[in-house]
Amino acid sequence: MLSRRTLVSAALAAPLAPVAGAALAADPAATDLPAAVQATFAPMGDLPGVKSCFLIGEGPKGSWQGGLEPERPMFIGSAFKTFVLAQVLRAVEAGTLNENDPWAVDDAVRNSGSQTLEKLTGSTTARCVLEAMITHSDNTATDISLAKAGPDTVRALIREAGLGSVRIPDSTRRMVSYIAGAPVGTDIGWAGVEKLASGWLPGTPRPPINDVSTMMASMADMVSWYRQALTGTFFRKPQTLVEYKRILSMADALAVVVPDGLAAYGKGGSIQWQDFNCFSLAGQMVVGAGRVTFGFNVNWTGPESGIPAVFADFAKSVAETLRAAAAGTKA
Repeated sequence: MLSRRTLVSAALAAPLAPVAGAALAADPAATDLPAAVQATFAPMGDLPGVKSCFLIGEGPKGSWQGGLEPERPMFIGSAFKTFVLAQVLRAVEAGTLNENDPWAVDDAVRNSGSQTLEKLTGSTTARCVLEAMITHSDNTATDISLAKAGPDTVRALIREAGLGSVRIPDSTRRMVSYIAGAPVGTDIGWAGVEKLASGWLPGTPRPPINDVSTMMASMADMVSWYRQALTGTFFRKPQTLVEYKRILSMADALAVVVPDGLAAYGKGGSIQWQDFNCFSLAGQMVVGAGRVTFGFNVNWTGPESGIPAVFADFAKSVAETLRAAAAGTKA
């Protein structure tokens, strides 16, 4: 559940399949999509379920963009944590938080899917918590950070960015509580999360895509976010943008799919709940004097036994598309 699992460190997964129409958003400054990039979309259709992707390349010789149903809202899992990081750093900028502050790690915020902090109790610096949230997608670190920033303040930032499709939970543990069947607004606590591993449920389970507690976005909105955020639109101080990029560059998924030698910033996400599955990745890579901003997502239903194969296909397709995009932007 919302865990990166060992798969994520193995190879970022899943080809984004073409959906009928492969809609391209209109951009008067955009040139034709490079043929090499378009060709890499073809294998994405082999993936199960619903797929979406969107890329915008900007370089010295012009810009291009293309995608597959980029406006479709889909479950994105931990990819939403980029918004939490940005809002915490805005609070640091404003002087209400400090990255050297000690932040408590205890059962009040503990959640599964936390390979860094799940077994630890005590305190560590805010900076270490933020790094754990992005580098290892640690859910305990995320709930600590989200509580410090305030979920409604993060939502206000999302509105400021004009991202109408984005939905975030009050905490990862509250979302887990809700989809596990707990009443609206209920947090089953760490003891409850531990019981889930034995098969216990607090009520009738719900789908991760819902109107109450979820993690949703379109790839068009994720690309819009990174194009804005990575130019400093939401930060007042240059050093805040530097810190935002430093932490985003640590996301483990990037090294699997971004061509060697290119700087990249972003965040991936995944979930396996009942028979619902997701792989998602969004961010930006720097290609010489240009950049490619991207978002990839696949949501499907199927048994857990099928996840590794979809994961491997997703990783291969994303890597091939980004390689072609880098070449097309540089050319």
